[in-house]
Amino acid sequence: MEFWSAITANFLIAFPALFSIVNPLGGALIYSQITIGRPVSERTWLAWRVAFYSAIVMLVSLLIGATLMSFFGVSIDALRVAGGTVVAVSGWRMLYNPQETEDRKQDHATADKAHAWGSDVAFFPLTMPFTTGPGTISVAIALSATRPTSPVAELLPFYAGVCGAALAIALLVGICYAYAERVVDLLGPARTRILTRLSAFLLLCIGVQVLLTGVQGALEHVIALKH
Repeated sequence: MEFWSAITANFLIAFPALFSIVNPLGGALIYSQITIGRPVSERTWLAWRVAFYSAIVMLVSLLIGATLMSFFGVSIDALRVAGGTVVAVSGWRMLYNPQETEDRKQDHATADKAHAWGSDVAFFPLTMPFTTGPGTISVAIALSATRPTSPVAELLPFYAGVCGAALAIALLVGICYAYAERVVDLLGPARTRILTRLSAFLLLCIGVQVLLTGVQGALEHVIALKH
């Protein structure tokens, strides 16, 4: 019972954080604009390729992000402080200026219109940096920094929860992009912007929590050294 509770708890932390920064609903509005005029079958195929690549980007960042930072001598507490700060700042910017983030995404995506669609635009620019760019990678690494440092038994539910959240976000990306026109008709820009601000506030809170956890761990380490 505790095992499944731990998975659920980690999922509920990772899912809103990734949802806020990826924003598949807002992305669907832009996706519908930059793929307009393409056959429905091609738009759907492209949407699910973007979802697949997005899952890979998030999973790799979650699984090896913190380990890679540790390899370069960055402690877990330092990573939590830095990652929490980045996530909190991203949430703050999205909360007070969500249009800037969406405009930046649209610029990245529409820049490829001059190129032939025969190339693999599913990865660049539609996955990187449009859907899962540096912000998403930073959030994923910050989440990976919150992994337990002791028993292996605690690592399994942690990774099951956060990786499950990443797969759920990728699934949402595929659904929202594949049915982008319906998402536009259902929500529209105004409701999407409201949802973006609500999720941005949640992202800000998660970033602050990760930051506080890192500061607390660093202070405990300093106190232990003094004694």
